[in-house]
Amino acid sequence: MAKFLLSLHVLASVLFIGPVAVAVSMFPRKARAALAGGPDRAADAGILRTLHRITQVYALLGIAVPVMGIGVAQVMDVLGQSWLIVSMVLTALAGLSLLLFVLPAQQAAVDALDLDADAAEHGKAVQGLKLLPMTAGVFNLLWAVVVVLMIIRPGSTTGV
Repeated sequence: MAKFLLSLHVLASVLFIGPVAVAVSMFPRKARAALAGGPDRAADAGILRTLHRITQVYALLGIAVPVMGIGVAQVMDVLGQSWLIVSMVLTALAGLSLLLFVLPAQQAAVDALDLDADAAEHGKAVQGLKLLPMTAGVFNLLWAVVVVLMIIRPGSTTGV
């Protein structure tokens, strides 16, 4: 049973967290292009909205990853191990960074596309984009560390 649950957990990680990581990484560059205007503005705006939607939907689906992970940890009887506790804390931090920083900045950029006449809102969205590449990087780095911890499992006594 543990191998089956672990397989589902890894599959959900790849299918749900992977698209969020890619969309979050691509968003800042496309946002700058869409908000700057230019000949491809309509296409860039469409891509921007799509990337934001991917981030929203797959972030919601991604909740399944830590939920299944906790189930796997219970079955494997490793809930108290330090590598897993650190992974859970980092996962929570990744989720919070997405919820508190990345998604609001993305929403502000998407909203600014519709507010061309309001220069103040447009300027605020462009200003908010300055931190978006960093927060996207932090989000992806946290997930990378979690993946490494899940593979290496320092101090694990399960032998699995």
